[in-house]
Amino acid sequence: MSEITVNEAVSQALAEEMRRDPRVVMFGEGVATKRRELVREFGEKRVRNTPLAEGIIAGTAVGAAATGLRPVVDLLFAPFLCFSMDEIVNSAGKLRYMSGGQFAFPLVAIAMTGGGWTVGAQHNHNVESWFVHSPGLKVVMPSTAADFKGLLKAAIRDDNPVLFFVDLALGFEPGEVPDGEHVVPLGKAATLRAGRDVTLISYAKTVNHCLQAADDLAKAGISAEVIDLRSLKPLDEKAILASARKTGRVLVVHEASRMCGVGAEVAAIVAEKAFDALKAPVLRLTGPDAPAPSSYVLEQAFIPQPGAIVEAVRKLVVPAFAA
Repeated sequence: MSEITVNEAVSQALAEEMRRDPRVVMFGEGVATKRRELVREFGEKRVRNTPLAEGIIAGTAVGAAATGLRPVVDLLFAPFLCFSMDEIVNSAGKLRYMSGGQFAFPLVAIAMTGGGWTVGAQHNHNVESWFVHSPGLKVVMPSTAADFKGLLKAAIRDDNPVLFFVDLALGFEPGEVPDGEHVVPLGKAATLRAGRDVTLISYAKTVNHCLQAADDLAKAGISAEVIDLRSLKPLDEKAILASARKTGRVLVVHEASRMCGVGAEVAAIVAEKAFDALKAPVLRLTGPDAPAPSSYVLEQAFIPQPGAIVEAVRKLVVPAFAA
């Protein structure tokens, strides 16, 4: 095991996959400038800067995938995906189906998202649920360095287009990463902490907030199980339902706004398939339905914090304890 940052884990995954498969290419906004080590090792033909033109970048990636390459594109901030919706949603996500499965469209689109760097409303907007709702796409949003590496490697090897979201606040977060080959399959959640009283389900930076809240809850005698979804599509229903049935209480936590978010889908799955095991309604704790602020203090208030998670859990658990 080695301790490296999330950014280093991403760099390792890219280099390893480019060594393993000569069809893997990378291009995007500032890619060759930011990743000079990849340019030195693999050359300017496989690692290229592009103009600031997200639609052209994504469209080129779709064409490259259709001709047998496995492109990885960096579109910088997630809201910029607005400029590439036709290429990603209407082409990449649908062409394999439209070909009757005859062609594969293996591409990975990397985008940064989430609060923590005060980049403002037009850069910090969690849009992952847009792509979860789009047929033919897979969506990944890890929380640990090990998962960033393992899931990115799995995404590059997948024969379908994958949206790979990097939570800005996690970039310099250190973590233990296994040495050697490390691939994490898409569609598998991780149970980071076992518990008996309540299940906390989250992804990206708010996973760490859930773990902090679980520590605080333990001091009050409340045992919280923490599930990191990691992969938003495919979604690990089996892990979600197993934990919901085990604890009988579920709180879903994410930074993205509440309306039609991933938490709504998780809550619906639990209500439809594990209702008989529930001891309380499924609750969601999310960011507000508002543009993200640029002030650091307001930005932190925008994100569900450990204290708010603790209070939400108390609403679920304490009445039963009191009885």
